[in-house]
Amino acid sequence: MNTPFFIGSTIILALLLFFPVSKLMWVLSVRRLERRLGRELTDQERGGQLSRARFLTVFVVLIFSFLFNYRLLE
Repeated sequence: MNTPFFIGSTIILALLLFFPVSKLMWVLSVRRLERRLGRELTDQERGGQLSRARFLTVFVVLIFSFLFNYRLLE
C-alpha cells in the first residue's frame, strides 16, 4: 500500500464528507432535543448543538474514511 496516497485519500474523503455529515448530525440532534424538551430550541442552544455535532463529526468521518480506504486499497 502506498502510504502517502492512502493518507491523502483518507484526508480528502474526510473533508468531502465533513459538511454533509455534520449537517445531518446537527439536524438529528436538534430534532431529538426539541422532541424531548417539547419546545423549540433557542439560537444559543442550536449553536451549542452545532458545535457538538461538528466535534463528533470529525471523529466519525476520519474513522469511516480510514476504514473505507483501508478496505478499498487493501
